[in-house]
Amino acid sequence: MLRAARGAVTAAYVAQGLGYAVIVTSLPALKARQDVDDTIVSLLVLGVALAAAAGSVIANAVAVRFGSRTALVLGLAVQAAALPVIAIPTPFPLFAAAFALFGVGLGCVDAAAAMQGVAVQRAYGRHLLGGFFAAATAAAIAGALLVSAVALTATAAGIALVCAAVIALGVAVIGIRFFAREVPIDEALPRAERGRLPRAGIWVFGLVILAVFVADSAVSTWSTVYLQDDLSALAWIAPLGYAAYQSVVLVSRLFTDRLIPAIGRRRLVAIAASVSAVGCALIALAPFPLAAVIGFALAGLSAGVLIPVTFGAAGELAPEHSDQVIARVNLFNYAGAILGAVVVGLLADGPGLGPGFLLPAVALAAILFAVPRFRSTPRPARSSVSAPR
Repeated sequence: MLRAARGAVTAAYVAQGLGYAVIVTSLPALKARQDVDDTIVSLLVLGVALAAAAGSVIANAVAVRFGSRTALVLGLAVQAAALPVIAIPTPFPLFAAAFALFGVGLGCVDAAAAMQGVAVQRAYGRHLLGGFFAAATAAAIAGALLVSAVALTATAAGIALVCAAVIALGVAVIGIRFFAREVPIDEALPRAERGRLPRAGIWVFGLVILAVFVADSAVSTWSTVYLQDDLSALAWIAPLGYAAYQSVVLVSRLFTDRLIPAIGRRRLVAIAASVSAVGCALIALAPFPLAAVIGFALAGLSAGVLIPVTFGAAGELAPEHSDQVIARVNLFNYAGAILGAVVVGLLADGPGLGPGFLLPAVALAAILFAVPRFRSTPRPARSSVSAPR
């Protein structure tokens, strides 16, 4: 049944959001356990981003031959294998290798979950991606709370990571039966047609995703540091910037699926890009804690709205090639994440973190040039999804 496939895909998004949140919120404990400095942690995070890009490529290759269902099961299984190794005390080379392996699984699930989400959305005939991404955001919040709940124990990071691994493995096992079943491209299309991809559209939507993740990575990495160190905000106020950002991401994702048919993709994209760009500009130009928190909240519309809308639009560029298109668009995610974290951080040593947020402001404003490429009505396509058996 399609309902079962929708539930299974939602569970995959939950597992992804939970696993990633547990990893990033456990970094201080893992850093202390491994006795490494901030530079090593930064290199590990960079390595995860690069490995995730490789995972997206792997997801594409597996989906073309075996279908996105297999790619998603594989990605979740890889995460489930890596997380327990990260959880237990190990020599640093093994620890770093497990981090890289987790990155591969992360990228594989990023791409394959979007493939599955588009497939289920197409089969339903209505917008669902906002709800899927909202599930990931809610799970990320739950993951952070899980780490907080066990923070007083000596094995806090290990407990949370093992829990995330068990959930990822459980979803993978369930998904073998209930993820959407699609005819692989190798079977559905003649060899001559497999490489005919809408490359211009891939670049346009890929650059939109890159801009969004420049903003997302900048806010995620530097919002608390900016409020505390540059604006001298009180200790309890400093985390509120990121909390406001994630709150808007979650709420906007819950409403995105209803807003698309109500006002159209183009108008929704234009509003989200404009408001989030104004939010980042406010952070840069009004160096006051309250203004910064409001700016971070406004910036949340970018990840909240533009990610599900863009992946949905990308999946409709060429429905028969949607898995390949999504895997390629997803690659821009990691380039944006690296740019947002690294470039804004480098600007901290020059003009400062505040002016550094002009970079995501400009990137988000540039999305307005891509608005005409968003279809207000989906391109009709015959669904290749079959009910789970």
